[in-house]
Amino acid sequence: MPASERFEGRVAMVTGAGSGIGRASALAFAAGGAAVGVCDIDTEGGKETVALIEEAGGAALFVHTDVASGDAVRTAVDAISTAYGGLHFAHNNAGTYSMALTGELAEADFTRVVNVNLLGVFLCMRYQIPAMLEVSGGAIVNTTSIWAHTGMPTQAAYVASKHGVAGLTKTAAVEYAAQGIRVNAVSPGYIDTPMTAANPPDAVAAVLARQPIGRPGRPEEVAAAVTWLCGDEASLITGSVVNADGGYLAW
Repeated sequence: MPASERFEGRVAMVTGAGSGIGRASALAFAAGGAAVGVCDIDTEGGKETVALIEEAGGAALFVHTDVASGDAVRTAVDAISTAYGGLHFAHNNAGTYSMALTGELAEADFTRVVNVNLLGVFLCMRYQIPAMLEVSGGAIVNTTSIWAHTGMPTQAAYVASKHGVAGLTKTAAVEYAAQGIRVNAVSPGYIDTPMTAANPPDAVAAVLARQPIGRPGRPEEVAAAVTWLCGDEASLITGSVVNADGGYLAW
C-alpha cells in the first residue's frame, strides 16, 4: 500500500519518468497515494517505473510520449485522465542536451534540444491545464536547471531552453492562479542520473566544486521538492523557481 495518503484520490502525470528524476518523482507521487501516468519516449524504462509502482501497491499507467509532439502529448493527457478520472498534478521533466560551442552547434541539435526541453513543456501545459480546469484546479511543476539562472559553455541549446522554461512557468502561473492552478518550477543542480552520467569527468568535477554540499544530489531529493510543491503545504506558492542545487546558486 502507499506510504501515505496525502495524494489519495488524485492523479499525477510525469514526463521523463523512465529514469532519473522523473522516475523518482513518479514513485514519490505513488507513495503519496496518487495514481500516476508514467510518460516517456523510453518504453522499457517507463514500463520498469510502472512495475516498481505496482510492486509497492500503487496504480500506474505507461504512455509512450514524445513531448515534442502535440498529438502525442494530447493523447497522453487524455489517456491518463480517462483511466483515472481526471488530472490533478503534473511534473514536466523530460529533457535532453547537446554539447558544442555556440559557433559550432548544429542547427538540428539546437532545434532538437529546444523542442524537447521548451516546446515539450509548453505542449504539456497546453493540454494539462484544460484537464485540470475540469477538476477545478491542480498543480504543475516544470524542471528547469541551475543553468536557467546563468550561462554554461558548450550548452547553448540547453541553457536557452531552461531559461525559457522559467519564463513559461511564471507566465502560466500568473494566467491561471485565480482558477486554482499553481505552476512552479524546480531547478536542480548536479544530480546523479543516467543523463548526467555521460558528462565528462572534468566537467562534473568543476560543477561539484561549486556545489557547497560537496556531492551530487539524488533524484529522490528533487522529487521531494516536486511533491511538496504539489501538496497543500505549498498552497500559497506559485510562479516560483525552487532551487534543489546543494547551494550552487548561493555563491
